[in-house]
Amino acid sequence: QVQLVESGGGLVQAGGSLRLSCVASGSILGADVMAWYRQAPGKQRELVASISRGGITNYADSVKGRFTISRDNAKNTVYLQMNSLKPEDTGVYYCYADKVVVGITTYFGSWGQGTQVTVSS
Repeated sequence: QVQLVESGGGLVQAGGSLRLSCVASGSILGADVMAWYRQAPGKQRELVASISRGGITNYADSVKGRFTISRDNAKNTVYLQMNSLKPEDTGVYYCYADKVVVGITTYFGSWGQGTQVTVSS
């Protein structure tokens, strides 16, 4: 069984910062894509940022210049640094890994349980 465990969410005022972490229970070394998604109340889940195995990053237009995604394969962890937060960034943030290896088993398309981010105005 694979687990992705997010942490770092919370309540912050507009203009503040948070750093989300997502730790996988197996190796993400072979993951072609690690990503962060978010879902606001009443809205569909949307891609916030992704990072490839080679370190190429991609961001939603709404977070460009404010958020930074990074990965540490040695720690099986992906991060999302969020600066200059806005109330519209509020939502549940989910970690995604397209491939995680646990022992001799490869798990495809894994999601974390989510962490709540609330930005007050």
